Amino acid sequence: MTQAKLYLIPSPMGESDLKQIFPENNWMVISRIKYFIVENVRTARRFLKLMDKNINIDELHFEVLDKRTQFESYSQFLEPIKNGFDIGVISEAGCPGVADPGAEITLFAHQNNITVVPLVGPSSILIAQMSSGLNGQSFAFNGYLPIKGDLPIKKLRHFEARSKQEQQTQIFIEAPYRNIQLLQTMLKTLSPNTKLCIASDLTSKQEFIKTKTIGQWKKEPLPSIHKIPTIFLFLA
Repeated sequence: MTQAKLYLIPSPMGESDLKQIFPENNWMVISRIKYFIVENVRTARRFLKLMDKNINIDELHFEVLDKRTQFESYSQFLEPIKNGFDIGVISEAGCPGVADPGAEITLFAHQNNITVVPLVGPSSILIAQMSSGLNGQSFAFNGYLPIKGDLPIKKLRHFEARSKQEQQTQIFIEAPYRNIQLLQTMLKTLSPNTKLCIASDLTSKQEFIKTKTIGQWKKEPLPSIHKIPTIFLFLA
């Protein structure tokens, strides 16, 4: 019997035509999987139904993997593989394991000799990088900045110095409701000549991607990115 596998299934990052984003193989894999590890059951169920309108959602089994999930649960989550059933991992948006709790259970699978199969799909980080015009030979994803006190300013200055020294693009994300706060902090802190790309609502019809210097951004109204998933990239 063929060994069951752990499939990493990308999900959409916004309202978009799924057939334009995901290859046919993704649809074929999803249609045969009955066990899923997901960050959010409601959005996962909606995504699966959009991918395959004939799918019987009530026949599927879901385990929740988020920042509150205990390591002790991983073995139980992967139990179906021992019985010959493939499992799919679906994050809230984009690629599992990238700025996502899926990385930990993927590592656990490797440690237990379970084959991991990543499916093709959108990654907001790579899409933002490739469309920014900033250095794609050397870039670093730094996740979230701290939010307390003057730590955001100190961290931004640290990353700007690193960017200038190594000519390395620095990439950040933020909780969507804090986007404007982060952008304003960047405009106050970074050098006028540092290039900043704002990539928002990627792959949707409202997609916004612009790269300008900090000095140029200061001269115009801020983009409408409040509560909209956004990637920030800068190069000093």
